[in-house]
Formats: sequence, structure tokens, C-alpha cells
Amino acid sequence: MTTLPRKLTVTAATLALLAGGTTATLATSAFAAPAPAEAQPAASTSSSPAGGYRWTMKPTGSDARFRGLAPVSKRVAWVSGTAGTVLRTVDGGATWQNVSPTGLGTEELQFRDIEAFDAQRAVILSIGEGGDSRILRTNNGGASWTETFRNEEAAAFYDCMAFTTSQRGVAMSDPVDGKFRLIRTTDGGRTWSQINPKGMPDAKDGEAGFAASGTCLSAGAGRRMYLVSGGTNPARVFSSPDAGRTWTVADSPLAGSPSAGIFSIAYRGQSRGIIVGGDYLAPTAATENAAFTTDGGKSWSASKVNPSGYRSGSDWVPGTRATALAVGPSGSDVTTDGGRTWKSLDTGSFDSVECTPGGACWASGELGRVAALKR
Repeated sequence: MTTLPRKLTVTAATLALLAGGTTATLATSAFAAPAPAEAQPAASTSSSPAGGYRWTMKPTGSDARFRGLAPVSKRVAWVSGTAGTVLRTVDGGATWQNVSPTGLGTEELQFRDIEAFDAQRAVILSIGEGGDSRILRTNNGGASWTETFRNEEAAAFYDCMAFTTSQRGVAMSDPVDGKFRLIRTTDGGRTWSQINPKGMPDAKDGEAGFAASGTCLSAGAGRRMYLVSGGTNPARVFSSPDAGRTWTVADSPLAGSPSAGIFSIAYRGQSRGIIVGGDYLAPTAATENAAFTTDGGKSWSASKVNPSGYRSGSDWVPGTRATALAVGPSGSDVTTDGGRTWKSLDTGSFDSVECTPGGACWASGELGRVAALKR
């Protein structure tokens, strides 16, 4: 059961745990998770699904909180989360295999991000200070895992990963020495090296990422990558044209604070993007929680009708002109006009949503909740 913290002392390195699913004990203070699990419905509650969309639950038999989500197709998907848990389905969610790492001391870790390339290959990221930030890789469907990165920088706190191809990826940490720290792989996660921070703009005081859905860092068209932040006002959007070597940064219309900012970014092509977030301490507040761009991120405009609460994950629905999804602890929303307006889709709790190029959209969250989008 979630407990309230006695003291709320916020540092940039702990924003990821502020968005957490379990109470985290740090060197200075403890933080509680938002949105108590028992307050959320167990399944879809939409009586008139927006745009004809609805979630179909795919019971996992787990009570872990799955913030890491990596669908590969309509049949293959991976989820990762609390208590070192990783599950995989190869039959559309009819059954799930527990493919969690064993014998590697990961039982207490939170795997907040997972990237999967097929039914056999996946990379997982655990979050936390110091050595709790780790990356593991499997090439045999989770039968075995190999640790390929363990953070040794005390000030670093890794939040998210994104891959532009199955071989090339980047993982991001909260700022170290005044800049977001990035590491990259060019061999599918087997090895990692630090990206020269020279091309990264300076972070502002208190600025950091939220490890809420694995989408505070996102890959776009070609070698483009996007990074979003909170903790400072306004929340900001960082854009890279070259897989993380150089970056530009733009202010967004979303307000930032220790508990608020941008939690997720998703692009369609080079020009059209959406960002969602809000304040996780106000999960049903429908203000300053979404924006869109049509010029590749040079400028961002606030949504005219916002999602119906704080939202931690987002993605575009393949095969549509301008439809995207946003999810959070208080429900799901859909836009059919590229983020200008949003409509409530469902009131069930989810943390993450991701879609595949082939048209499959999946969502995951607390109490082992996983669902597939139907229309």
C-alpha cells in the first residue's frame, strides 16, 4: 500500500522516483507514488468509446506495475516493471511468460523501460541512483539476460532509452555536471559509451526527466531523437537530428515544477509531434498537460481541449491521419486532430502506451494491467 511521505525534499536526480509506482527510500527522503491502486477500475469503463476505440484487457496474472512496454506486433509484446519483473507474450496476450532476469541481483530493481525488436531480442533499463541504474540484454526470448551497463556515477539517474534501429540506441540520465547525460550503443545494447556532452544545451536548475513510461526520450524519423523534461518552468523539449550528438532546446506551454512537466513525447514524421504530462500530484487536473507542434518542434502550441488528467505516456495510432493516444493513472484520451483537442477514452489506470508500425497499440500499468487497442 502506498504511504504518504513525511517530507518532500526534491532534487533533480529524484524526479524519476517522484513518478514512481512504489515508495522509494533515498539518501535524503522518501517519496510516495501517485494514484493509489485501489482507487482505479479494473477494466474499461467507457460506455461510448471515443472514435470507436476501446481497450481490451490482457490479464497477466501479475501485480507488478508495468511502466516499461515494448509491443512488437499484435501477437508479440514485452512489459517490464517493479520487483525486477519482465513478461512476454507471443500469442496476443492470451498467455504470458515470466522471463524476468534471475541470478543477477535484480529482484528489487524497477525496470522502467524496455525496447524489444522481436520475440527474442530485448533491452531493459532499471532506474535509480548509482548502481541501481542498469541495462540488461537478451537474445533468446528472456531465457537468459546479460548485464551490459551499470552506472558508476553517483550523480547520474537513468530514466529512459530509445532506439533508432535495432542496433543503435541511446539512454538518458538526469543532468550530471549541468547537462543531461547520454550513453549510446551501436551493437544492439551489447556495449555502451558516453556521448560527448558538448552538443547538449545546459540544463536549468532543478531540471530532470520523469521515468514514468519510458518515453521521456523518443526516437523519430531517421536519426532524430527527442528528450523532454520537468522540474523547471516552463518544461522544455530537446531535439537532436543526429542520434544524440547535437541538440537544440525549446520552451513548451507546459508548466514545470518538482512534480510537473512533460512526461512523454511522440512524433509522426519530421514535423508533427505531441507532448503530454501535467502534475502527477494532481492526477485529474486537466490543465497545462498537452501541446502539439507542426513545425518540427521549433514552436509548441497548447492543446485547446486537454486530456482529462495528468498523462504519462503517448503515441500515434498507425494508419490514421492525426490520431494519437495519451494515458495516465486516471484514464486514457484520444485526439483525432494531431493534439489540438482530446476526448476521454477510458477511466482505467495505465502508465504507458505504444504502437507498432503494423498497427498494434498496447497499454500497460499498475496491478499487472495490460491491454490492446480495438476498434
